[in-house]
Amino acid sequence: MVPKAARAASLRHTDPGEVRLQEALDAVADPVRRSILRTLAGEPDFSRACGTFDLPVSKATASHHFTVLRAAGLLEQVDQGPRRLNRLRRAEFDARFPGLLALVLGESEGERDQAG
Repeated sequence: MVPKAARAASLRHTDPGEVRLQEALDAVADPVRRSILRTLAGEPDFSRACGTFDLPVSKATASHHFTVLRAAGLLEQVDQGPRRLNRLRRAEFDARFPGLLALVLGESEGERDQAG
């Protein structure tokens, strides 16, 4: 088992302001990652643990997808006991790339206004 301090130290959160457009596009290009984003868009912050997503991939591959989203500034994660909870960094990402997340999530203009 990985010690708690080492596990928490492994969480590197990228500031969306440091993300290049190509990195953001690469992160949202994968359908599994888009599924994660869509799920989080409809959930309260930090209410969804990584293991609760119904993803068509192995646990290791799912972990990779969460890492890519975190590195692209789209996710913030916190460890709570054995669970890793997630938050979609919508406001921060929208400030960097206005409209991109809404486009990826397939939201209408009215839905974007309610989410922001």
